[in-house]
Parts: sequence; C-alpha cells; structure tokens
Amino acid sequence: MNPTVSVLMPVYNCADFIESSVESILLQTFSDFEFLIIDDFSTDGTYEYLQSLTDSRIKLIRKSKNTGYAISLNIGLNNARGKYIARMDADDISLPERFARQVSFMDNQPEVVVCGSWYENIGNGKGLVKYPLKMKN
Repeated sequence: MNPTVSVLMPVYNCADFIESSVESILLQTFSDFEFLIIDDFSTDGTYEYLQSLTDSRIKLIRKSKNTGYAISLNIGLNNARGKYIARMDADDISLPERFARQVSFMDNQPEVVVCGSWYENIGNGKGLVKYPLKMKN
C-alpha cells in the first residue's frame, strides 16, 4: 500500500543541520509517509549520519557524484509513491502537526492543488518565515 505523503529532501553537506531537520519529520503526528532523502554526494559526514538511521519510512538515495539540487528533486519525484508530495530542506524544521494539518486541508479542499506553510529556517538565522494564510484572488 502506498503512503499518503512522500517527503522529498535533497541534501548536500549539511551535517550541522541534518539531525534536527530529520528529527522534525520523524516526529510528525501524522505517520503515513515515506521519507525520501537524496544525498548529492556529501563529503562532510551528512551521508554517514543518514546511513545510521533505522526508521523504516526513510529511503536513502545516494548519488554517485554531485549533480545539483534540481536533479536530486527529480530523482525524488521519480521514486515518490505518495498521494501528496511534501518538500523539506535540510536546514528547515517542521512542527509536529505539519503533515496532519496539510493532509486534512488537502483532503477537504479537492480544488486546491498546492498547499504551503510557514517554516523555520535554521541554516541562516532568519527564524520563522510566515506566508499568507489565505489565497489572493
């Protein structure tokens, strides 16, 4: 049976942030997801950390050479099996109810094709980034 959500997270040399980012996904209250992590041939210990993870929802894909972010995302999309795609960056934190809220919203709003959220960026110190809560017409 396919998961409801496929989480795509391309990573490259993000050892300083990766543990907090991954943990924020694994601690989601909504647990019907696969977590596709595409390593773009990291050289700073990121890949070794990811290899140590044992959660069965994680699908670790390692590229044989560094080819960039867009290619990593396409690899993730080609491997995704979920009804919905959730994006995550290696220097972001997802609050525990992110997926529960987004899946509920999408299931109850079939006319909506994209759902975003606020996010906290831990990589450059900008803190919580807030997007508008309503669509603009």
